[in-house]
Amino acid sequence: MSLGQFFSDLGLFYALLGASIAVLMAGMGSAIGVGIAGQAASGVMTEDPTKFAKVLIMQLLPGTQGLYGLLIGFIALSKIGIIGSGAVTLTAVQGMEILAACLPMGIVGLVSGKYQGKTSAASIGIIAKRPEQFGKAMLFPAMVETYAILALLISFLTLNGIAL
Repeated sequence: MSLGQFFSDLGLFYALLGASIAVLMAGMGSAIGVGIAGQAASGVMTEDPTKFAKVLIMQLLPGTQGLYGLLIGFIALSKIGIIGSGAVTLTAVQGMEILAACLPMGIVGLVSGKYQGKTSAASIGIIAKRPEQFGKAMLFPAMVETYAILALLISFLTLNGIAL
C-alpha cells in the first residue's frame, strides 16, 4: 500500500467514524432518556392507566436525539458517496472535517437525550398528580430539546459547508 493510498483510506475512516459517532452517541442518549422516562411512565400506569397517552408522549420526547443523529449519519454517508453514487476519495483532512462536523450532534445528542429523559420523568410526575397541566409539563423537556436541535443545525450546516 502506498502512502497516498493509506492517507486516502484514512480520510474515509475518519468520515465513517464521524457518521458512526453521530448515530451511536445520539442513539445512546435517546435510549437512556427513553428508558428513564419509561420507568416513570410505568409507575404512573400502575396507578392510573387512563394517563397512558400523555405519559407515552413524554416518554417519546427523548427519542428525537437518536433520529437527529441518524439524520446526520445519513447526510455524512451521502456526502462521501457511501449512500448513492459511490465513495469519493477523501484526504485525511477532509475526513477529519466530516468527523468534526458530526461531533456536535453525537455529543449533544448523548447528553441532551439523557437529561431530556430525566426532565420527561419529572414531567410525568406532574401528569400523575395534575393531568390538566400536561401542556405546561411538556415545556420542561422541550427546553432540553432546543439544544439537540441546535446541535443538529450546526452539524448539518458544517457538513454542507465541507468541500469535497
